[in-house]
Amino acid sequence: MEIKRTGTQASAKGPAEWFTGAVRIDPLFQAPDPAFVQGASVTFEPGARTAWHTHPLGQMLIVTAGCGWAQREGGPVEEIKPGDVVWFAPNEKHWHGASPTTAMTHIAIQERLGGKVVDWLEQVTDEQYRRG
Repeated sequence: MEIKRTGTQASAKGPAEWFTGAVRIDPLFQAPDPAFVQGASVTFEPGARTAWHTHPLGQMLIVTAGCGWAQREGGPVEEIKPGDVVWFAPNEKHWHGASPTTAMTHIAIQERLGGKVVDWLEQVTDEQYRRG
């Protein structure tokens, strides 16, 4: 058994090449081999969001606070709120983040494939971010 105590893992700022706006990433777990799963709590300030990206084995988001938006390529921008669980299929191009006026926090869970959990793509433009 291993317990990760609160405060023992440093928070990190979301890198500008992967995020727009202020984003804080708090690591939660990275299972040791042979497991592949890892998770983090991610907080987006109002207007902050990820770049477009994919996950080789998919991604699960569990919204814990605030109000956010998520979109898969070709689909509508969807509002997400606490208690909502979002699944992105393997290699499904998508983005997620806060709404323009409200911060949002989610737990992101994904698995490694060949040592990789995500493929980062282009930034979400302001026009794409607006809900029309």
